[in-house]
Amino acid sequence: MSLLLDSARISEAETVSHWGWVGGITTNPALLAGSGLSPTETLARLASLTPGPVFYQLTARDLEGMLEEAGRAAKILGDQLVVKIMPTPAGFQAAARLSEKISCALTAVFSPAQALVAQAAGARFVIIYYHRARTLLPEAESRQLVGDCLAALSGSETHLLAASVKSPHEAIELRRAGVEYLTLPLSVLEALVPHPLSEQAAQEFQKHGAGI
Repeated sequence: MSLLLDSARISEAETVSHWGWVGGITTNPALLAGSGLSPTETLARLASLTPGPVFYQLTARDLEGMLEEAGRAAKILGDQLVVKIMPTPAGFQAAARLSEKISCALTAVFSPAQALVAQAAGARFVIIYYHRARTLLPEAESRQLVGDCLAALSGSETHLLAASVKSPHEAIELRRAGVEYLTLPLSVLEALVPHPLSEQAAQEFQKHGAGI
């Protein structure tokens, strides 16, 4: 099980870097655009704040451009790079070319058929947008998406990663369904921790207990 930070804000990456239980950082073009720094500087700073993977999403739309952009990203992030690629015909071709040397993630996957092709192309991750799928897909289809994608990837080395997770409740739903990787905004990561009964117990031990 791995929890990742979904953010390109340096301040948020600094916050979770002290926690010790956040395993990496995912970004996308919209997040990078709002970071306040250039994408290159942002990625370099993020990589310095986590020992885990840093996900960078390609913006080029043609195969040649994707391969070139992935090379530039690799020079910034090195072995920490996971290239996020949209599930277009050119994107699947890029994944098949890149996956021998660079970890790849097919992102914005909305069907198990796309997950199947991603696995065949050598992707390390398939990323679904959980909350968006529940909002935009027919109810039956969205309910089956996680299970069907997990079935499509069963027995392979490709992992399902859930993004667009808006609450601790959704995170638990995904874990219960068998998803091992979740990327969450800082607010949701923070909301996973507290519970009033835990705080009550801590106060009681502080008041009446003793230690070394």
